[in-house]
Amino acid sequence: MRAVILVLDGCGIGALPDAAAYGDEGSNTLVNTARVSGGLRLPVLERLGLGVLDAIPGVNPVGDHAAAAGVMRALSAGKDSTTGHWELAGLVVRRPFPTYPEGFPADLIRAFERRIGRGTLGNVAASGTEIIETLGPEHLRSGAPVVYTSADSVFQIAAHEAIVPVEQLYQWCRIARGLLTGDHAVSRVIARPFAGEPGAFVRTDRRHDFSLPPVGPTVLDALADQGIPVVGVGKIEDLFAGRGLARSVHTHDDADGITRTVDAARELEHGLVFANLVELDTVYGHRNNVEGFARHLEAIDARLPEILGVCARGDLVVITADHGNDPTTPSTDHSREQVPLLAWRPDLPPGRRLGVRESFADLGATVAEAFAVPWNGSGRSFWPALGEGRG
Repeated sequence: MRAVILVLDGCGIGALPDAAAYGDEGSNTLVNTARVSGGLRLPVLERLGLGVLDAIPGVNPVGDHAAAAGVMRALSAGKDSTTGHWELAGLVVRRPFPTYPEGFPADLIRAFERRIGRGTLGNVAASGTEIIETLGPEHLRSGAPVVYTSADSVFQIAAHEAIVPVEQLYQWCRIARGLLTGDHAVSRVIARPFAGEPGAFVRTDRRHDFSLPPVGPTVLDALADQGIPVVGVGKIEDLFAGRGLARSVHTHDDADGITRTVDAARELEHGLVFANLVELDTVYGHRNNVEGFARHLEAIDARLPEILGVCARGDLVVITADHGNDPTTPSTDHSREQVPLLAWRPDLPPGRRLGVRESFADLGATVAEAFAVPWNGSGRSFWPALGEGRG
């Protein structure tokens, strides 16, 4: 069989019970975006069952929805992409990664500067687009990279491609990754190359994440141990530090990501395609662009038949998310939300419900059972609810 997991990055569907502790009470990325934008037009997701998960303006509840539908709650601490994806793959992280709302310690920054042979700018928690506009001109004059963080556990390094070659920026990120250990073991070091002129800087598509390797086994490891290939599309390789992947496909944007997902599924006779569509989060959620978020989600919906159309009897497609990023709230950061779960098979009887799953890890456990690989990690499989008509 083949399985496709499609992660709509940042596409949450309601605040988790502990959301207030994260400052995210009342967040609901899908519902609030639909409400503020005048309604979402998502005929494919509607047919799969998205409308039965919550009252989403424009998305009707369909009684005989084609996918098994439910929501998943996070058990891991935090609300970032790394912990979200790890938990989807069966690894629950109870201890949050360190964050630096006041910037990184001075001795850490000095050590980084010594290693790269020049000073740095910034060292604050900031919006990536805003800090580049603010400090980009000084970076052009001095060559000093811009270092910043966010509400997530990230150490981000921005540099203009004409001043710092991208491969050199990547090497600086590897140096930072080597320094950020122990108590400072942040989830991700992120290269943020940009181009353009002052007042018109743009981030390029050569971003690269240098993540911690997973701190425990994932279902990707379990599949690899049994010789079952996993193809990562988009930033999956970055989030898992390449572990458990037979092949990785990097993408330019979400349109390319969908094309590459279809190609990977078509080429794969047996195995898993694990894909992330990142732009809902990076381009629209973090910039509080409600209208852009709505229209982009509609564009993704229009292309979902390409993915579903590749699948034969017995195959599985799961559409979900890794956290929220509600563009209607004052915050520009991720939001602590549950995520949609739509599990579709060509031969699945309609109208099946999966309820409220207590962990994203239920997906990992389900993948393990679907491929009949040993799994002793977290999660409770919902494969039995999908098993009728198994090819």
